This record gives sequence, structure tokens and C-alpha cells, in this order.
Amino acid sequence: MIFILSKILLFLIKPIVWIFVLLIFAIATKQSKQRKRYLICSLIIFFFFSNGFIVGKIINSYEADYPRAGKFDVGIVLGGFSGLNKRNNEIAFNWAGDRLFQAIALYKKGQIKQILLSGGSANLIDRKIKEADLVIQYLKLIGIPDSAILIENQSRNTIENARYSLALIAKNKPKAKILVITSAWHIPRAKLIFDKQAKQKIEYYPTNFSGDTEFDLSDIIIPNASALGVWEMLFKEWIGLAVDGLRA
Repeated sequence: MIFILSKILLFLIKPIVWIFVLLIFAIATKQSKQRKRYLICSLIIFFFFSNGFIVGKIINSYEADYPRAGKFDVGIVLGGFSGLNKRNNEIAFNWAGDRLFQAIALYKKGQIKQILLSGGSANLIDRKIKEADLVIQYLKLIGIPDSAILIENQSRNTIENARYSLALIAKNKPKAKILVITSAWHIPRAKLIFDKQAKQKIEYYPTNFSGDTEFDLSDIIIPNASALGVWEMLFKEWIGLAVDGLRA
């Protein structure tokens, strides 16, 4: 039930949904003053949440930085970066694919000895396709040996990522040095969850940063549709951080 409710919540936290609802109220109301208020509110929300400068500054302060250089026995790659391309029945990477690509680079540079793929199915209906199963085929295709791959394909969220991955490592490599690899904006929540469940110190490696390091005048005055998506992602993470703090 919690899993289903979380999917509903993801819809409700979208700023574009709030704007759409306000516009519906503006159209439906017969009072001109009330209509004006709804329209003004929708415009304020639109211009605030579509401002690339505002959201850029906020997410820059939230995203994690790189850890100190070191070598690790296992790099846990958190899922959510790929799915099945039904046109050719092969893996398709999304905007978070950098999680895997950075893990491969770390392996090639000798900074991690093994890659642990952590990801099952987050689909409410079709749970047959497991993300980690798709990714392992890709790693084999590009020449990563079986001995360098560990797989956890049952998790549906970050709490389960931590629970199942740490259990697998405890069973096979109880004294392993662990590096968790995930999106920079996801690390604060991942750190909260993994640190609660782990019996050792864990380091975290950020990927696919969402915040820009430089801004120009257009970021301040021109609405940016992608900024709406970044806010949605931040709201999801902040709510998840609060909830996971209670139940992790």
C-alpha cells in the first residue's frame, strides 16, 4: 500500500499539476475577482518554479560533492537509470545513466574491484523485468567479467537497495570497503538510509549533477521548462528524506 501511495504522491508534488489545477479553478469560477486570484497565483507559481537560477542555486547547495580518493572492494550502483527498450528488447538508459557509466569508469581505473547492481522493478503492474538483469547483460557485452559483477534484483526503492545490497555483501564479503554510486541529488537520502543499516563506514560517489555551476541573464529572466522537473525531483527527495528518516 505504501508503494502505491508513493506513486500517487509523485503525481501530486508536480508544480505543473498545481498550475493546471489553478487554471481549471479560474475557468470554472463565475466570480471575476476569484478568477483573477487564481490566474495570478498560477502565474506566480509558474515563474518561480520555472526559474533556472533559483532552482540551480538551491540544488547546488543540496547535491553532494566527491569523496576523497580511495580504493573500494564493492561499488553499489543504485537502480533507476535504465529500463527495457521494447522496440529491440534491449536496455535503454535514461537521464540517470551516468550512475552506471561512472561505476564502469571507476572499475576500469581500479578504484572499485566489483560492481554491485542494485535494482529490481518499480513498476506497479509489470514486475517481471528486473533492472539489474538488464544491466548485467550490458556489462557482459562491453567486456566486464562475471567475477567483477554482483547482482541484487529484488529492490524497489532506496531502503530495499540498502537492505538487500548490504545483506549480499555481508554474506559474500563481510569486511568489504563499500562505495555507493548514485545521482548527486540522491546522495543525502541514500546516505541517511545506508548509514542507518550499515555496520561500517560507507563512502558515496555522486553522478549526473543537476545543478549548473555558472548562470547567465537568461537563467534569471527566461522561464525554463526543465526547472519544473528539477523542482519535482527535489520535492520527491525531500519528502523521501523525511519519511525514510522515520522508517529506514
